[in-house]
Amino acid sequence: MIENGLIYPYTYLGGTYMGTWINVVLIILLIYFVAAKMLPTKGVEHITPDELKEKLKQTKDRQFIDVRTPAEYRARNIRQFKNIPLHQLADQLHELDGEKETIVICQSGMRSNQAAKILAKNGFKRVVNVRGGMNAWNG
Repeated sequence: MIENGLIYPYTYLGGTYMGTWINVVLIILLIYFVAAKMLPTKGVEHITPDELKEKLKQTKDRQFIDVRTPAEYRARNIRQFKNIPLHQLADQLHELDGEKETIVICQSGMRSNQAAKILAKNGFKRVVNVRGGMNAWNG
C-alpha cells in the first residue's frame, strides 16, 4: 500500500493487517512440515541395538541395509549389513526383496529413518529402523 509517498508492506483490510495473517499461515505450515518429518511412519518398526542383536542371530527371511556413505561403512560396520547409501536407495529397490523383513541402520538413526520411509512407501511389508544407529551399537 502506498500512503503519503511511503510504501507499506502490509495491507490493512477489515481491521486486521493482511501481512499478520500471512505470517500466521506460514508459521502453521512450517510447524506442520516439521511435525510430519518427525512423526513415525506407518508400517515402520523401531528397535534398539539390543533387539537388533537378537535379529542378527536369525537372518533367514531378513535383509540388512546400512544407508551410510561407503567411507562410513568401511570405517565400521556390522557384517550382515549390505551398504546401500541413502541417496542410492531408490535406484536399488529392485535389488531388494519387499517380502522379507528389511532392517535399516545408519550412523545415528536419522538417515535410516528416511530410508525406512522410502521402503514403506514402496510397498515393503516389514521395515525396521535401528534407533541410535551405529552410535548406539556396541556389538
